[in-house]
Amino acid sequence: MSEFNWCHGPNCHEKKLQSRVRGSKGNKVLRTMKVKIRSNNNYWFQHWWNYFCNQSCLMEFVQKHIQGMIALEPRKEPLETRIEDPKKEKHESDYTYSDGTRHTWTTTTITKLDNAEQ
Repeated sequence: MSEFNWCHGPNCHEKKLQSRVRGSKGNKVLRTMKVKIRSNNNYWFQHWWNYFCNQSCLMEFVQKHIQGMIALEPRKEPLETRIEDPKKEKHESDYTYSDGTRHTWTTTTITKLDNAEQ
C-alpha cells in the first residue's frame, strides 16, 4: 500500500503555486499535490487530511460533491437528544468595574440523559 494519496481537490492541479510545478524545461505542468497518509490515531487527520493537501481543496471538493454526499444519508426530520432541565449558575468575581459594579456571569450546564432512561 502506498504511503501517499493524490489530493482529491478538483482544482488542485490548477493552482499557480511553485509547489505544484513539475517536469523538465519546456515541458512543465502543474500537478496535483501528493498527500502523506498519516497513521496516527487522530480522528481529524485520518479522515480528512489523508485526502486533501489543504482546506481550500477540501472545501472545493465539498462544494462540488455536496448534493451527492447528502444523498447518502438524507434527513427528512430533525434529530433530538434527551437532556435534563438545564441548570443555570450565576458567578461573581472579585473584580470590580470603575462604576463600582462587580463582574458577574452565568454558566448553563446541559446534561444528556442515557437512552435507557427514555
